[in-house]
Amino acid sequence: MTEPAIPLPERIDFLLVEGFSALAFFSTVEPLRVANRLAAQPLFAWRLHSADGEPVAASSGMRVVVDAPLAALDPPGTLIVCAGFHPERGLGRAGLAVLRRFGRGGGRFGAIDTGIVLLAQAGVAGPGPVAIHWEAESGFREAWPQIAVADALYTLSERLFSCAGGTAALDMMLERIARAHGLAFANAVAEQFIHDRIRPAGEGQRMAAGQRLAIRDPHLLRAIAAMEAQLDLPLRSADLARQAGVGVRRLERLFLAHLGVSPQRHYRRLRLERARVLLETTDLRVLDVALATGFDSASALTRDLRRAFGITATAARRGTRFARATKAE
Repeated sequence: MTEPAIPLPERIDFLLVEGFSALAFFSTVEPLRVANRLAAQPLFAWRLHSADGEPVAASSGMRVVVDAPLAALDPPGTLIVCAGFHPERGLGRAGLAVLRRFGRGGGRFGAIDTGIVLLAQAGVAGPGPVAIHWEAESGFREAWPQIAVADALYTLSERLFSCAGGTAALDMMLERIARAHGLAFANAVAEQFIHDRIRPAGEGQRMAAGQRLAIRDPHLLRAIAAMEAQLDLPLRSADLARQAGVGVRRLERLFLAHLGVSPQRHYRRLRLERARVLLETTDLRVLDVALATGFDSASALTRDLRRAFGITATAARRGTRFARATKAE
C-alpha cells in the first residue's frame, strides 16, 4: 500500500504532553532524522509543541524544550500527540479546540501511547480502529465505546495513525516511511537502529504467556490461559486441571515447580493485577471492579490489594491514567 503523495519535506508537528514517554517520542522522531540523512535531502521537517510553549517533562523527569505553543499550529500537515500515564494533564478546552480546528483544516493526526485519549476528547479520533497501550485499553473502551480498539502494535489510515507506545512507535514510523518511500529505504533506516525487521501492525502488544513466564509445559500453559480468560468467575482447581488435561495434584506440582506457587495463588495474583489496572484506568466503582475480578465485596478486594501490593483500592485509584478527566471535558 502506498501513501498519497505529500509535498516534501513532509511537515510533522509533535504535541508533547506532560509525562510523555521519552522512549516512544524518540522512537517516533529518530526514524525521520535518519531518513533525511540517508536520503541526503529533507524528506521530513518537524516542530515540537507544548500546550503553553514551555518545556515539557517526560515521565523520566527529563525536560524537553519545544519550538512553539500549540496555538501556533496551523493546518495542513500532521500532528502527532505524545502522551503517557496522565494525558488529562495535557490540554484544556482551548487546546482541544485547536485540535478540532486543525482537523477541520485538513490536518492528519498521529497518537503515541495514550495520545489517542486527547484526540478522542477533541472528537477527532474517528470510529477507529485505534491502538493504545494495553494497560490503558480498558479505560479507553469504557470512556469511548463507539471507537474501535485494535489489539495491535499500531494502526494506520489516511487521516489517523496510532500506536501503543514504547518501541511500537519505531515500527509504525518505519512502516509509514516504507509506504511513502519504499520498503528497501525503510529497511535501510531500520538497520541504523539495529532493528532487524519492521513488525507488522497486527502483532500483539504483550508476550505470549509461555514467553512472559519462561515456561513451556503445555498443560501449565493451558491452565494459565483458562485463568486469564475467566477472571470474573474464578474456576475451581478441578476445573483448571480438567482444562489443562491433568489431575489436580499434577497441576499443583507443575505450578510449584515452574512458578513457585499454588494454582489458586497464581490465579489470585492475576485477578489482583487486573483489578489494579481497572482501578487505575476506569471509573468503575470499587465494588464493580471487585465483582469483575472475582471478589465478592469491595472490602475483600481492598484487603487482598493491601496484602499483595501494600496499597488500598483508593490509593490505586489515585494513580488513574485518565478516566475521570475524560468525562470532565
